[in-house]
Amino acid sequence: MFWSLCYLAFRCLLRVVSLSLRSEGFKELEIVVLRHELSVVRRQTPRPRLTMTDRVFLVAASRLLPRSSWRSFLVTPATLLRWHRRLVARRWTYVGRCGRPAIADEIRELVLRLARENPGWVS
Repeated sequence: MFWSLCYLAFRCLLRVVSLSLRSEGFKELEIVVLRHELSVVRRQTPRPRLTMTDRVFLVAASRLLPRSSWRSFLVTPATLLRWHRRLVARRWTYVGRCGRPAIADEIRELVLRLARENPGWVS
């Protein structure tokens, strides 16, 4: 996962370098074409399946772009927050843990004996 993220970052860096060498008119035309392609794909595809790398990229891009351009994303900010909550829940959820662990029998007997011998101890 780490290497695929590094590879994706490297590819994005190369794209940025190549974009800086193009003219401003060419960039505007490319944006218009890409927006049109995106609208066509949104009409044809009911719901795209995103990989974890796609999600990481979208989250990183949302941090760099102003909120006014977030409408061009495939997902809403609420979806980004939901992904984050699931990630945190998976990180802090342990399998097989149901409540408090059981107390050993000898410790339980010792506590009960102390309670019987010291009536003022338990209130």
